[in-house]
Amino acid sequence: MTDPRPSQAELAAFLQTEFPQNRCTLEELDEDGSVVVTHPVGERELRPGGTVSGPVMMTLADVALYIAILAHIGIVPLAVTTNLSINFLRKPRADRRVVARCRLLKLGKALAVGEVYIYSEGEDEPVAHATGTYSIPRR
Repeated sequence: MTDPRPSQAELAAFLQTEFPQNRCTLEELDEDGSVVVTHPVGERELRPGGTVSGPVMMTLADVALYIAILAHIGIVPLAVTTNLSINFLRKPRADRRVVARCRLLKLGKALAVGEVYIYSEGEDEPVAHATGTYSIPRR
């Protein structure tokens, strides 16, 4: 039986092809299937007050979870978010990318649960923490 797990290049190509509107980039795919995904920060990602908007960070968390799950199960486009919860912890920097580090907590046959820490690039303290659940379609 062949390993269904795609390479980092395959996941990045899938993301670019299927979600061309998406501005997230897969930066790392670790052997354990955890991922690092980034999102650029510019004027259009900022909300009043000069901070990165919540929807940008939620998008980043959701994409990181999706990619981490696909890294384990193979490219299954119809895996969908069933829950996403995020806590905004501190103000992100307006002059740096936001970086998501995601790992799966549970991978079952029908559901996957993961957590994501989001940082301003180069900073040690997270700016947000998210947990999410995805429904995995039957094969």
